[in-house]
Amino acid sequence: MKSSDYRQLKVWQKAMDLTVEIYSLVNKFPREENYALYDQMRRSVVSIPSNIAEGQGRNSAKEFVNFLSIARGSLWELETQIEISERLHYINSGQKNKVYEQTEEIGKMLNALATSLEQTPITRN
Repeated sequence: MKSSDYRQLKVWQKAMDLTVEIYSLVNKFPREENYALYDQMRRSVVSIPSNIAEGQGRNSAKEFVNFLSIARGSLWELETQIEISERLHYINSGQKNKVYEQTEEIGKMLNALATSLEQTPITRN
């Protein structure tokens, strides 16, 4: 897989979709949240596809797996922030569940990709 192929990874594409979804949700938060939970959620969600892309650009499968682990951590951070958002009544349970479906799918994809990388080295062109 060439380093420019990260855009072809389904997990990266799904993470980009999640990013758009979260930006849409937080734009409806109360104005006083603009520099707290709002900002933290945007940073967490942007970190997911960013770390997938950065990991793909590294020179070894081991490094890529490390960046996938960081992406997974950001995913879990986002899930916690979604839970907080619901408890604060910034989002409803339907919105939370929609995001959780996306994060669950992305989490499984990150795990599968990491497992496959641990078993097969990356070749560079």
